[in-house]
Amino acid sequence: MGKLVGVGFGILVLFLVISGVSSYNALVKQSEAVDQAWSQVENVYQRRSDLIPNLVETVKGASNFEQETLTQVIEARARASQITVTPEMLSDPQALQRFDAAQGALGSALSRLLVTVEQYPELKANANYLALQDELAGTENRIAVERMRFTETVRSYNVAVKRFPTRLFAGMFGFTPRAYFEAREGAEEPPKVDFN
Repeated sequence: MGKLVGVGFGILVLFLVISGVSSYNALVKQSEAVDQAWSQVENVYQRRSDLIPNLVETVKGASNFEQETLTQVIEARARASQITVTPEMLSDPQALQRFDAAQGALGSALSRLLVTVEQYPELKANANYLALQDELAGTENRIAVERMRFTETVRSYNVAVKRFPTRLFAGMFGFTPRAYFEAREGAEEPPKVDFN
């Protein structure tokens, strides 16, 4: 009888070890997928940031263009470039919100720039400006797609971290849920466009 209990206990320990290793490996794989998805989000934000100096220089070429608008874009780009989110910070919703707020301010400044440009027919006819505007619009779409993919990857990871029995091993190995992007306050309201 004692031998049978020992074999049963050995099988249980073996099962727990195999289950723990399997859970750990699955969590590592999903954690890396979240980090990779975040890297792609940063990649498209960097693409937008890299396009801005070219856009600003092209717009500066227009005579009498409003310097204040250009200054706002340049300053917003500088602020957005100062905030980086490391993979470790993806578990901190406040860090993600600070990053998103800086990127939102840059997007807002770019929107004001594009609306202001409408008042400059010679600039709207500039081929370089039109190409840059198209690149920027494409980049904004890429940002939305990559943010969506990041959110889906985080959801998959968070479900794995919270699902039983993996949850037991996740806590033991230090895997914690990651933060999602959240809509900015007031995002449910449509933006006001004023051409005056």
